[in-house]
Amino acid sequence: MRTLDDLLHPITPDRFFADFHGRKPLHIPAGEGEPKRALLDWSTFNGLLNQPSIWTAQSLKLVHNTQPVPPERYCRTVQTQSGAVFRPDPAKVALFVADGASLIAGDVQDLTPPIADLSSVLGRAFAASMGANIYCSFKGVQAFGAHFDLTDVFAVQTEGEKLWRIYENRADAPVEMPSGVGDMRRWFEQTRGRLQAEVMMRPGDVLYLPRGCYHDALAQDAASLHVTFSIASLYGRIIFNLLEQAAMQDPAFRAYLPSPDKDGGRALQQHLAGLGQKLAQLAASSAFRDEVAMTQERLTPRTHRFTLPERAPLTRYSRTAVMAPLYAGPVAHAMHWALSQHVFALEDLIAQFDFVPESDIRATVDQAEKSGVLKRV
Repeated sequence: MRTLDDLLHPITPDRFFADFHGRKPLHIPAGEGEPKRALLDWSTFNGLLNQPSIWTAQSLKLVHNTQPVPPERYCRTVQTQSGAVFRPDPAKVALFVADGASLIAGDVQDLTPPIADLSSVLGRAFAASMGANIYCSFKGVQAFGAHFDLTDVFAVQTEGEKLWRIYENRADAPVEMPSGVGDMRRWFEQTRGRLQAEVMMRPGDVLYLPRGCYHDALAQDAASLHVTFSIASLYGRIIFNLLEQAAMQDPAFRAYLPSPDKDGGRALQQHLAGLGQKLAQLAASSAFRDEVAMTQERLTPRTHRFTLPERAPLTRYSRTAVMAPLYAGPVAHAMHWALSQHVFALEDLIAQFDFVPESDIRATVDQAEKSGVLKRV
């Protein structure tokens, strides 16, 4: 699956964003779902598990009847060339699995080409940081009770069947779990509301759940395997961080605040109002919009596939005496650096400025070559 259309078919992306994104769950039955089912099979999953050096106590977890298994019970310290590491012991993991424990393999978004490709597609489509987990569970054994996630998720069923239950309540745009709750499992059960829908997921099926949607799942007649993609888009909190960086360039934000005792606090009130107006102007500026866009671009690293011993050729450019135009937007950062170099490689430019869309860099360099600002060397 190399496009969002492939994942959502027969639902179109336009319909998804208009009717479902951030609004309500969507179940897409497999239909002609072989490409979706092929995302992961038992053989590939076993191949990953049979590489114990890639797993840690944080990335490979066991859950038995909704209770996490302590890492000390299935991990051991291993001496490696890099020193001692604490990692899952395959034999111990197998014993827990034999007893019905569910296996959660986390941070797998880069471990296989199909999962990596789909992670990249979703990251670009939603301007989001991506995570992918593999869930392996067995008949009648529930890994997690009712809960909600802090991100939107897509679940792709690849082996076996799993019954998902979706409840009527939904947390309002959650960004963190509630604090001060002693028994989280009981709290979820008390706040989930009535059962709204049951969805039987079969190989090739896709389920979209917006963040905050209460749900749980249970494997049916055989072992179940599915991959969940977590879509962590930026939200309003990032604006405060970026605004602070931008505001500190203005001396007004570095000035001392008036005393609250002066003029009955009127001086402080006026000062704060002035700073508020400056913040509003900053937030509404095109430069700040570009800063947010570059932060979003950084969320999805560019993928690269090695094809050694073949090596990709480098496309080198040098600047000419022709006056360069004034570049606008994020690409201006890349071009400022490029034009300051005696010779640079296009591939180096793209790699260094990973917060600027690659297509924008290529198009701008191509235009600079056509206008005579740059020449190939």
